[in-house]
Order: sequence, then C-alpha cells, then structure tokens
Amino acid sequence: MNLFRTVVDVPESRHKLDFESSSLWMGSCFTENIGFRLKQLKFPTQINPFGVLYNPESIRTSLSFLTQKRYFTLKDLRYGNDLWYSFYHHSTFSHHDRNICLERINESIDKASGFIKNAHFLFITFGTARAYRLRETGGIVSNCHKLPHKLFTHILMDVDTIVSSYKKLIENLQEFNPRLKLVFTLSPVRHLKDGATGNQVSKSTLMLAISQLQDAFDNVFYFPAYEIVMDELRDYRFYQEDMLHITRQGVDYIWGKFMDSFLAPRTLSLANEIKAVKQAIEHRPFNPATEKHRLFLRRQLEKISALENSVPMADFSEEKNEIISRLEISDRGNISS
Repeated sequence: MNLFRTVVDVPESRHKLDFESSSLWMGSCFTENIGFRLKQLKFPTQINPFGVLYNPESIRTSLSFLTQKRYFTLKDLRYGNDLWYSFYHHSTFSHHDRNICLERINESIDKASGFIKNAHFLFITFGTARAYRLRETGGIVSNCHKLPHKLFTHILMDVDTIVSSYKKLIENLQEFNPRLKLVFTLSPVRHLKDGATGNQVSKSTLMLAISQLQDAFDNVFYFPAYEIVMDELRDYRFYQEDMLHITRQGVDYIWGKFMDSFLAPRTLSLANEIKAVKQAIEHRPFNPATEKHRLFLRRQLEKISALENSVPMADFSEEKNEIISRLEISDRGNISS
C-alpha cells in the first residue's frame, strides 16, 4: 500500500528510559519541548540549566562548567539594557538586581552539577553551527542579550572544531559519570537569518559532526527528530505562523516516535496512565458541585494511589493537592446550594 509519504525508521533504543533513570536535556528550544513532556510525566528530568542554547560551543562550555561545578561571581556578570546578565546564560536569568541574577545562576549550576553526576542520559540538541564571538574577549557567547551587533563577530563553526572539542568533552563526561549515555538530536527549526542555503550549510555541518561522534564513541547515539520533520511531516500545516517552529501536532508526532524508541512497554503504559490522570485533572466541569463530579475526583485520587505504588519514586503531591482542593470547593458549593 502506498502511504504517500516517506516514513523515517526510528530504531528501538537498546538503552531505555524508565522512572528511575534520570536525564539532563541541553540545547535549543526543541529540547525543551520533549524534555518538558518527560518531566510532566514524572520522569526525573532537568532541562537547560543555562537556559536555551543553540550552538555546539555554548552547550559544550556549559557542560564543562557543570562537571567542574564552576560557580559564577559578580565579576562574571555584565550590565546593559537595565539588566544584569551573563554571556553564558539565556536572558531568563537576567535581572535588574545583580545579586538575584547571580543567585539564580549559581542555584541552577549547583542543582544541575549534582544531577548530571548521577544521570543516566544526556540529550543534546544542536540548533545551529553559527555563533557570535564577542570582539572584546574572543569568546563565543550563548546569548547576545540584544546588544549592538558591532560588539560581535558572526562565525560558522566547522566540523573538525566541533568534533575535536566534543571528543574531549565526552571523554571527560565518561570519567565524570561512566554510566552516562549521550543522545544527540538536530533541531528541525530552521535558522533563516543567513538564508535558506546558509541554514542548510549550518545543519549539514552539525549532522556531519554528530555522525563522527557517534562513530567514535559507544555511548553516543542519535535520534532523528530533524529527519522526521523534513521527511515525514513535509507539510506546512505542521509549522507555526512563522513557518519556522513546529506546531504542537508536529511535536506530538515526534514525541510518539521518541516514546516508542526509548520507553519499554511497561514504562510506556504507566506514562500513558499518568498522562490520562493529568488530563482528567485539567477537565473543568460546568457544575463542579455535583456528586457526579466529586465521584470523578475521588476516582482520580484512587488512580494516583495506584500509580504511587507502581512508581514510588514519583511525586504526585501537586496533583493530589489540586484534587483535594477541588473536592473541598465542590463540597462547599453543595452545602450552599
């Protein structure tokens, strides 16, 4: 039968994620889409402790900081546009109070450094091979923080430089955490500031680098998110209005492929049960004071209790508190009526 589309074969990963295996996610905003879904389903997950990062060098530097547990000082901060910021961090860490900015940065480093030491997986999403080098220091920045372009030099990283620097990083990570598995992905989000051809050159550079790293290390793997979008979802209905970012429907499809590859059947079943409970809690009835709705909420508490037995390491306190609060509101509404 003709499917009228190209189907990307995603091999089943021989290394599985479960509710006891922790994963750190680093890279572009696409990393946050998939990593956030894992976190929502109670998998032990940390996402972008330096904020969203796009180029390989910024990701590599950030990971080196984590393995060294390298804290920042006030001297590492800059001031501009009425905010204190770090060239190594996304603007979400910026603040008008430099002490708060520094506190945010070091709290995140402290948490993520301990996390990666015992993590099972590190997922890295490259967004672009193009980067900005600060003229003043010669260093590549993670974020330009809307500063004048004249302060930076726009560069295209080459394959050999990326591979060489990452070989050293991976060797250090193997020593730092021998059980760590690295999974690279390539963001399907196009960077068109340099034109369509420039974007393809950038993506090709990243793809070649990932391929060489995968060949060089037994603990390095690849998930074809880029290919799924380019080949299977070859339709603008899967793009947002900017024609660059992927819609929720597109992310849903990639997420399904990811789960099929990395989750064993038992884990996948439990994840779907958790998702069903969370979706049930999001439901808002027209008449919350009815006995039917209270019965519905009690059933969700029973399901959560069963999940707590099946996934004892997961924390369902937020969901339970939400249901209990709504039960109390429903009871008060029933009394007043």
